[in-house]
Amino acid sequence: MSQAETMEGFRAPGRSLGLVEVFRKRYLLRLLVHKELRVRYRGSILGMLWSYAKPATQFLVFYFAIGVFMQMNRSIPNYVVYMFSGVVLMNYFSEAFGNCTRSLIGNQDLVKKIYLPRELFPCSSVWVAFIHFFPQVVILLVGAFVYGWRPGLGHLAAIMLGFLILTVLSLGLGLLGAALNVLYRDTENFVDLILMVTTWTSPVLYKVQMVDDVLGHIHGGLWMIVYNLNPLTPAVELFHYGFWSPTVGVNEGMPPHLWFWGFVALACSLVLLFIGESTFRHFDGRFAQEL
Repeated sequence: MSQAETMEGFRAPGRSLGLVEVFRKRYLLRLLVHKELRVRYRGSILGMLWSYAKPATQFLVFYFAIGVFMQMNRSIPNYVVYMFSGVVLMNYFSEAFGNCTRSLIGNQDLVKKIYLPRELFPCSSVWVAFIHFFPQVVILLVGAFVYGWRPGLGHLAAIMLGFLILTVLSLGLGLLGAALNVLYRDTENFVDLILMVTTWTSPVLYKVQMVDDVLGHIHGGLWMIVYNLNPLTPAVELFHYGFWSPTVGVNEGMPPHLWFWGFVALACSLVLLFIGESTFRHFDGRFAQEL
């Protein structure tokens, strides 16, 4: 038997196939997710119930403090649903992106001692973020139903597209951040600064028309195009369209070309996922040594 025939079906150890390995090692992914949840809620009496208690409290605070006391309901009907639909999405992005960036550092003992596809760590962080995202959506749905939420297929499709954009974007940026964070520990501080301003660079607390009034006529609307090229902006607007718009019964105030910008945002997120995965695989061989 020749050497080529003997080596058939084998590959050099430590050489990952990237995100493909995550699907092949789903059992390991579930173990990592279980480990992260167990560590986070260790010693907690309520455990996962906190995932419902916190967003419910946040929703009530927004309703009374901003909607009633600050009277934002006068300018934006059902303002608490409008704002909370953007807040839950940004919470998901912040947790997924931030935890992905720290995932390799947080699991450095596993990275140094045994070989397994390192993409599992950022992917498990996104999965954990989704587990915490689900209770927030439940609270949002309860609040939306109170305000008469009756969605159509278009609204449900907008919610799914917005969620897909943020998931792909979070994983792409998270893979990039995780790789750079191993080499340069300042990366996680830089990511924290980014997350501090993301709520204000997307229409979570304000309407996109306010931005258009200021930027829409500058340089022929160039800055408004740049604003819409931020994938967070169409994702948040898609959530507004899906959750808030049916409660007011009209689509007035929704940005034009919403679906166009939504698919542009998805394309940008896929490009960032490719860049993040390529960077991650490029530095993969150095992770154990650097840690």
